[in-house]
Amino acid sequence: MDWTRVDFDWNRARAFLVTAEEGSFSAAARSLNTTQPTIGRQVAALESELDVVLFERVGRGLELTPTGLELLEHVRAMASHATALSRVAAGQAVSLNGPVVISAGEVIAAWVLPPIVARIRALHPGITIEIIATNQTSDLGRREADIAVRSYRPTDTALVAKKIRDDRGYLYATPEYLASIGDPTTPAELSRAEFIAFDATDVFMKGLNAMGLSLTPESFPYVCGNQHVQWALITQGAGIGVMMAAIGDADPRVQRASDDLVFEVPLWLTSHREVRTSRRVRVVFDFLAEALADDPWPNAPLVG
Repeated sequence: MDWTRVDFDWNRARAFLVTAEEGSFSAAARSLNTTQPTIGRQVAALESELDVVLFERVGRGLELTPTGLELLEHVRAMASHATALSRVAAGQAVSLNGPVVISAGEVIAAWVLPPIVARIRALHPGITIEIIATNQTSDLGRREADIAVRSYRPTDTALVAKKIRDDRGYLYATPEYLASIGDPTTPAELSRAEFIAFDATDVFMKGLNAMGLSLTPESFPYVCGNQHVQWALITQGAGIGVMMAAIGDADPRVQRASDDLVFEVPLWLTSHREVRTSRRVRVVFDFLAEALADDPWPNAPLVG
């Protein structure tokens, strides 16, 4: 191989890749935590270095040229190999000092993880914990997180998963709200209520109707994907919504709207197989597995 011909700046290629995936220099800059002019200069330098045109301006956006489209697949392959290199290196770490990134849903992140990660830090002060509170799936293969707490078993064979427990969720509301609609005791009576949806789709409505309710889109005057805001709406009497039993039952402001309508919530702990070989990640993974299996969980919902 003629190494004198290998003179390539990965930062420029990365700027090109992220710009292509995000659709603009400004969006790429936000993703890479830098400035728009910096991204523009890196892409322009790559174009000059390769003597090609990668993007064309279309209106206020960017569109890949045919050359850009062809080169994009090669850069994506480079990014994949770079990520794999990072994973393997992380997996070889033997020191307990350093960061571990945990991705979890908003409820778990806010009300369950805090005392657990505090205990991890007390035992291993060299470990720093970053919590990504999101109801979206973090990509463990791309190192968006080291460990994920999920409500389903992953299908990716590169991931290691351990089922921790089976939880349940129920419909909750304030006693005052339930009294205002006649203290319903049957699904038909509960259908008079107003509910808080997770999104604008009809998935939640269909799920409740399958349980015996008779709801229409008008039954969902509130839509919010943020579980903290949902819980605020529920606890302040706006309507009925779903919460895990460990959280809902512990909050004195609310009560179950029905004991018969049950939502099964399995809990899985997941990590990438290569990262799992890291001593630091393994220590945190095993500690989380044990702590999350405890019943009840060592924390109560925030009340106020």
